[in-house]
Amino acid sequence: MLNLEISTFPVLNTERLVLRRLVPEYAIELHQLRSDPEINLYLDRDPSTDIADAVAFINKIKTFMEAHQSMYWVLTLAGDNNPLIGTICFWNFDKINDTIELGYELMPAYQGKGLMAEAVTCVIQYGFEQMNARAITAFPSADNVRSIALLNKFGFIIDDELQTTLHNDVDQMLAFSLKR
Repeated sequence: MLNLEISTFPVLNTERLVLRRLVPEYAIELHQLRSDPEINLYLDRDPSTDIADAVAFINKIKTFMEAHQSMYWVLTLAGDNNPLIGTICFWNFDKINDTIELGYELMPAYQGKGLMAEAVTCVIQYGFEQMNARAITAFPSADNVRSIALLNKFGFIIDDELQTTLHNDVDQMLAFSLKR
């Protein structure tokens, strides 16, 4: 059974990263991330148009987390007062099948350095050990070769059964799952 009753937000640490709670102070960096054309190329969302969009998104995430519908971390380099360089989250909780969906994005300047692999390692462990997920899913664009390679590195496999149940309105999306 999924454990969604998190009393204290979990700050997670890797060798080079701190995964923190999303707070309004990250609005400028979040806007930069969510408006970046390179990042949005593979995502089915409208890009952020201004800081107000980012603030509205932060409030939406806060509401989802309070309702136990999402876990959302900001990626920062280890140390104090470092800017947001990416995000990673669990969402689309399926309580019947104890499944959670993984999503992530990283500023282009930080891609290709193994940082997202560190974050994914940490949150997969959290998802299985703390949230009691039986499976973690991910839905990258078929054109996002780097994201697919990252998922393959962690043992995610294409799951054709998921393709017909989630995100079926998005073209060129692949369905991956990792089972405990």
